[in-house]
Amino acid sequence: MNPDIDIYRSLKYRLISNGFEHGAKLRAELLRKEFNSSASTVREALFRLSTVGLVDFKEQRGFRVPERSPQKLIELTHLRVLLEGEGTVLSIRNGGVAWEAQLTAAHHQLSHIEKRIHGLDDPTDLIEIWFNSEKGFHQTLISACGSETLKQMHARIYAQFRQQLMVADRNFGFISENIQHHAEILDAALSGNEALTREKIHNHLARHLTGATLEG
Repeated sequence: MNPDIDIYRSLKYRLISNGFEHGAKLRAELLRKEFNSSASTVREALFRLSTVGLVDFKEQRGFRVPERSPQKLIELTHLRVLLEGEGTVLSIRNGGVAWEAQLTAAHHQLSHIEKRIHGLDDPTDLIEIWFNSEKGFHQTLISACGSETLKQMHARIYAQFRQQLMVADRNFGFISENIQHHAEILDAALSGNEALTREKIHNHLARHLTGATLEG
């Protein structure tokens, strides 16, 4: 594996999973020691991450983790609703039995993790696998849409969305509702009902459309 790619991926994961505080300054001179790399290599990774909206960069001020923003969360949520709704409808039309099987498998994994979390007082050990499983389910929804542009845009929006929620979502107070929502999305998609699928995706994300998720 290319070490530069490893640094980029490691930083990206930490930026969307509470590895850095919102608004924190990202110093290449310090991070290079952690990665046993050059400061220029770390800066290159941070520049790349700034082009996908996960790092803020300003001349003379350097790199920072984006601040939490209720308005930004609302905008990102609207885009997720649009992209996932359209992408899933296209997958319903194009995906066939293979896509249905992949979606069912992705949901089975996510549902298992969410039910485990629901039964724990401290789900800390399951946070990383939940992040990955939740992302996997939503990516599978649009995986057969036939548009690489849509999938790339969704991946970018999803990462920024997850970054905004990286603190708020760690208490998992929403998890029982999530279990129901994901099951309803799966059922609607497998039924082939396009309007219902769009509705269930909207309902799943609706709690973020007021920005209240970031309050407190």
